[in-house]
Amino acid sequence: MNYHRITHIDDPLFKKMHELMQEVFPPEEVLEFSLWKEPLEDPGIRVFVAEVNGEVVGATEYRYYEDFNVAMTDFTIIGRPNQGIGRFLAQQRLHDLNALAAASGQALYGMFAEIYDPYQVDHYEFGGVKPMDPYVRREVLSHLGYKRLDFRYVHPSWNNDGVAVSGLDLCFMPSDEDQTELEASLIVAFLQRYYSVLSNKPVEWLEMVDQLGQQEKVALLPI
Repeated sequence: MNYHRITHIDDPLFKKMHELMQEVFPPEEVLEFSLWKEPLEDPGIRVFVAEVNGEVVGATEYRYYEDFNVAMTDFTIIGRPNQGIGRFLAQQRLHDLNALAAASGQALYGMFAEIYDPYQVDHYEFGGVKPMDPYVRREVLSHLGYKRLDFRYVHPSWNNDGVAVSGLDLCFMPSDEDQTELEASLIVAFLQRYYSVLSNKPVEWLEMVDQLGQQEKVALLPI
């Protein structure tokens, strides 16, 4: 299994990755093919696929913020069961992030992720791929070390229509597994940076960020 970075939509493996995304995710969650050109060419956005004999069997997208010394996992796709794809992607991603942090003279502080909470929403559709079932994914991410940040989370819709999206938790995987709190100022700065591309922020999101800004620490809870 190879860990291959995609930096252009002309990469033949990107077409296969995009097809896999369409198989796994609901249509509204998949960015149209041509709109991937700029994100793929952005050096701060890292898109990798797990490739076996020319076929894409998994993928992950993530970012590293050197000034915060944290990462954000945008998505992980496991396209086939019983091949160790999830473990492979998680390990390769961590190796890459540790190298990026080391290159800036740091040890990675941790990684954010938005994790679906199937206990909040009755039904998510993930193409019938069992490893992508939100109950399964939530438990796997818990095993990896992710913890839920203790506040009610919403995020701005990527349609930039001012709608607040719920049904997810903002989670953090600290490099120190004994860490029980996270600085609220870091969460605020991260969210403002991550969603800076969206001009139409929902009121619920603005209120959430404002409330976080009045706190010093946020508890890290089990998921």
